[in-house]
Amino acid sequence: MTASTATASRPPSPSRSQHTSASPVPDVVGRLLVRCPDGPGIVSAVSGLLAEFGANIISLDQYSSGPQGGELYQRTEFQLADLPAVRERLEAEIQSRIGRVYGAEWSLSGEAQRKRVAIMVSKTDHCLLDLLWRHRRGELPADVAMVISNHPDLAEEVRQFGVPYFHVPVRNGDKQSTEREHLRLLTGNVDFVVLARYMQIISGEFLHDVGVPVINIHHSFLPAFIGAGPYQKAKDRGVKLIGATAHYVTEDLDEGPIIEQDVVRVSHADSTRDLMRRGADVERQVLARAVTWHAEDRVIRSGNSTIVFT
Repeated sequence: MTASTATASRPPSPSRSQHTSASPVPDVVGRLLVRCPDGPGIVSAVSGLLAEFGANIISLDQYSSGPQGGELYQRTEFQLADLPAVRERLEAEIQSRIGRVYGAEWSLSGEAQRKRVAIMVSKTDHCLLDLLWRHRRGELPADVAMVISNHPDLAEEVRQFGVPYFHVPVRNGDKQSTEREHLRLLTGNVDFVVLARYMQIISGEFLHDVGVPVINIHHSFLPAFIGAGPYQKAKDRGVKLIGATAHYVTEDLDEGPIIEQDVVRVSHADSTRDLMRRGADVERQVLARAVTWHAEDRVIRSGNSTIVFT
């Protein structure tokens, strides 16, 4: 593993408390995600519990897959001035009165606890640079902890954003050693990972050991145009729509739960280069939305699908 000379002085394991946000958010907003078998009284129980702690609900979204035998998904955003002080007691009450009583899976986070993300990339830069640009402008609700690449090509461009860049090549096809180095950099330092056109297959062992969600972006031609040159194949077939898909990574290649998708219309007059340019545009937008929604706790996974509250 080699770090860019421009960033070699930066620590390889940045502290979780070192955030780069220009305008920190007060520790008063919480987000509660709940998933459980649907039935009467759940929404009331959640609202009543939060009210007992003096919380003011500022946003509540819910979805039921069916009132009889279905599941309820709920995202509640609330304001509570002393959330850090009472959080441990609040979590205990949620588990006792929501988790146990309704068989619910739940998670609680604070808005000020900005998630830390690592971006993995190869040589294609459009998704990476878009995320870094949004982060610098304060438009990405997460902190970019590091960029990891199997090539050194983008080190100088990343340096301009003040983000550590780690070059971890795959030597002689030894992906296991490469993934061990990835885990050394990532473990305990990030809350999720984004594959911003990282052109290596991620192993099931890595996904298990990294212990955080991994988000991928790819063109929506899959599985129709698998392999090299998908835009040329699309041009040859006369496609009328091109698009992109952002999804969680699982051991099944490109078949994980989908977070966001979008398409743009194209025509016979568009060249292969036009398709590539327009495809890059939609990939940037789709990935930025997926990263934002994940960072804001707007996504609940349900098997191989997702519930996304936008």
